[in-house]
Amino acid sequence: MSTGRNDSVEAVGTIRSHKQQRAPSAAAARCGAAPLAECVTAAVANRRSLVGRRDQLSGHAAFESFPISRRNFLRAAVGAGLAVPFATRGAEAAHKFRTALIGAGWWGKNILREALASGRCRVSALCDVDAMTLEVAAEQVKDLSGSQPKTYRDFRELLEEDRPQIVIIATPDHWHALQSIAALKAGAHVFVEKPTGHTVNESRAMVKVARETGRVVQVGLHRRVGPHHVSAMKFLRSGAVGQVGMVRAFAHGTGGPEKPAPNSRPPDGMDWDFWCGPGPKRPFNTKLHPGGWRNFLDYANGQIGDWGVHWLDQVLWWNGGEYPRRVFSAAGRPVRGPIVLNEREQTTDAPDHQVAVFEFPTFTCVWENRQFAGNEAEKHRIGVYFHGTNGTLHIGWRDGWTFYPANKKDKTLHEDAQLQEPDGHNLKLLWADFLDAIEHGKPAAARLELAHRSSVLPLLAMISWRTGRSLQWDGAKEQIIGDTEAARLLCRPYRPPWTYPTV
Repeated sequence: MSTGRNDSVEAVGTIRSHKQQRAPSAAAARCGAAPLAECVTAAVANRRSLVGRRDQLSGHAAFESFPISRRNFLRAAVGAGLAVPFATRGAEAAHKFRTALIGAGWWGKNILREALASGRCRVSALCDVDAMTLEVAAEQVKDLSGSQPKTYRDFRELLEEDRPQIVIIATPDHWHALQSIAALKAGAHVFVEKPTGHTVNESRAMVKVARETGRVVQVGLHRRVGPHHVSAMKFLRSGAVGQVGMVRAFAHGTGGPEKPAPNSRPPDGMDWDFWCGPGPKRPFNTKLHPGGWRNFLDYANGQIGDWGVHWLDQVLWWNGGEYPRRVFSAAGRPVRGPIVLNEREQTTDAPDHQVAVFEFPTFTCVWENRQFAGNEAEKHRIGVYFHGTNGTLHIGWRDGWTFYPANKKDKTLHEDAQLQEPDGHNLKLLWADFLDAIEHGKPAAARLELAHRSSVLPLLAMISWRTGRSLQWDGAKEQIIGDTEAARLLCRPYRPPWTYPTV
């Protein structure tokens, strides 16, 4: 098990994960509408302001050692009015799903908040390899819901002993497949973060087991249900944009050369070997944990695996899930500089920019990400453009959607975004859809079969980049055609004792 999306993240360039971009901590009077971690972050920031210290770690305050116990701190936070006023407290529904969280960091607790707020879930267990993260999360759940969850360091023990009905998986990408498959085989429905896997065949194995068990799997592609995304897709499918011949998805940010950081001992109470799990075991480094693992290719797939899956999913949502027939990608680190990994220090190793081209039968899709230069030359720095004969539709994040007509006499159309703040997501809607799928048998909006295809696209792009050539893709068989070397990269060796899942 892995700590996952923690409450503090390492700043390696200002184009951060959409989960990492956030507003400053809200005042206590507003904290009732914020995620669990936001309340604790607010109190931490307040304490730091008193002692004249502040941390600026990608917009998050880091949990550090203060001269106050964690238990007393959390109790003080609740007493100061920082508790989230869940509708479930003091109320009993006819049935509540036994719900467990694997990966008890910031983003996992954001998802857990929606589970509790739904009134249909009871948090029975939490799992994390970081003892402090686990203790803080458990006390938060107890103080904010009135229920004491069991705590585990090993997700396998949690599944065997607690027998949850729903499992939330918010760990780094290299753990998604093994933990999802284990939860499904234990009989649980699964809410797992995107992308579905670290490699293509992991994701395929997840789909296979989900079909065999008949469980519901919802993937954290919350843009599938976001109001302005739904509206934009309706507009696009109406034909108002005309015939779409090209799509361009992108995420542009700023940054510069990267300096290596010194390796160090893992934090007290953290099982670093278990965190690395089936991936290679690197020396511990604060660039990696907490939060920076997205830019380390042993555990994730850089910006295209983080941001790209969201926006490429918008493309497959529009075209009905049809795969491209050819993929090519180029990338590098001309700005961040050489990769460093030795006994003393290390840098990230993901590209600082990447371009991928996906050739579909009736249109071409281009993906771009960049962690330098920003993008002041265009109106938007994140999102996807659909270029049609009648104009261009941009579907964005905080800037909603906008249609720019080709005919200058026609009026530009726009719809604002509707998001949950401060993190700018639509988890409440996605969680409600997940429960609806479980209870009524309707297909989930971001069900595994769809999210798997959207996750495969960036994974194929990474294979193309590594091999330095384009790939022919057989979407029906989900195989690379005529390239044995590239096909071997559809999976990877696991570090013992972990076993790669079978397709």
